[in-house]
Amino acid sequence: MRDRYSLIALMFALPLVAWGSLALYYSQFTCPFSRVAVAGFVTASLAVFFLAGTWKKAVTLFGVLFTLVLVIFFLQKPSNHRNWQPDLALLPHADIEGDKITLHNIRNCDYRTETDFTIQHYDKTLNLNDLTSIDLYLVDWGLKSVVHTMLSFGFNNCDYIAVSIEARKEMGEGYSTIKGFFRQYELTYVVADERDVIRLRTNYRKGETVYLYRIRGDRQLFREVFLDYLHSINQLYHKPAWYNALLHNCTTQLRGHTRPYFRKVFWDWRILANGYADELAYEKGMLDTSLLFTVLKERSVINPKAAAADQASDFSRRIREELPGMKPLSSAN
Repeated sequence: MRDRYSLIALMFALPLVAWGSLALYYSQFTCPFSRVAVAGFVTASLAVFFLAGTWKKAVTLFGVLFTLVLVIFFLQKPSNHRNWQPDLALLPHADIEGDKITLHNIRNCDYRTETDFTIQHYDKTLNLNDLTSIDLYLVDWGLKSVVHTMLSFGFNNCDYIAVSIEARKEMGEGYSTIKGFFRQYELTYVVADERDVIRLRTNYRKGETVYLYRIRGDRQLFREVFLDYLHSINQLYHKPAWYNALLHNCTTQLRGHTRPYFRKVFWDWRILANGYADELAYEKGMLDTSLLFTVLKERSVINPKAAAADQASDFSRRIREELPGMKPLSSAN
């Protein structure tokens, strides 16, 4: 290394070296030689800074190396044709004919344990004029500041369609937050019966606390949000997209669909720390504000109700009993 500027340039380049190394390690193009590719990239990157004659030359050569990594990264394309886990194999889609909506492949797995279940799907025809509510679910698995978020759409205050935005995993594949940054999972919208996606998290997975909130709004607003969801669901059915743990996850996608609620929220740290998304929604008047937020949150836990309801056909009604704000939409709306 000939001068101090090369050292300074190297310090700035190290985060890019780390990112590029992970991108190569997880790239489908470098398997099964990913470790060799990583070693070669790191060695070449360090070499240009120590052996190049000037810092400008070092930066230029490193720029070429990093560009090659970016090309490899962006050449990876998402697919709807992989060996998917059975519960994620069928993609939902919707036929939209005016106010008539026919949803296909609504998932309703019959669980015996978290990993032992019978996969079931059904189709359902709904009328947009019957859309009477939107509910927000927060699923806390122990981190408090990071949770899983879901919306559920209520029709005539009795039929509920839940949508869980997730990473679509292949057979034998687990979820890794780190892998979630590097095009390892496709994005999927699980359209499901609440006895599936909610009961799984309340009754079968251990250590998860589920909160349920009624979102304020009118029929027109609910309609706008629901149709926006359906647009993305149909888009993914025809054209797959990558899941990203930071940019395209359950909360960023949800916020995009509910942008009518967030038109005046340009930025808030709780968008990233989504475990506090209910607090943000409360402050913006989206939730029941007749109670202090701490009281509302405490009373919105549904695990005991879900455990009692279990496989009951009126599961959705029973988990909502006596919850704050769970009142039918006024006919005036």
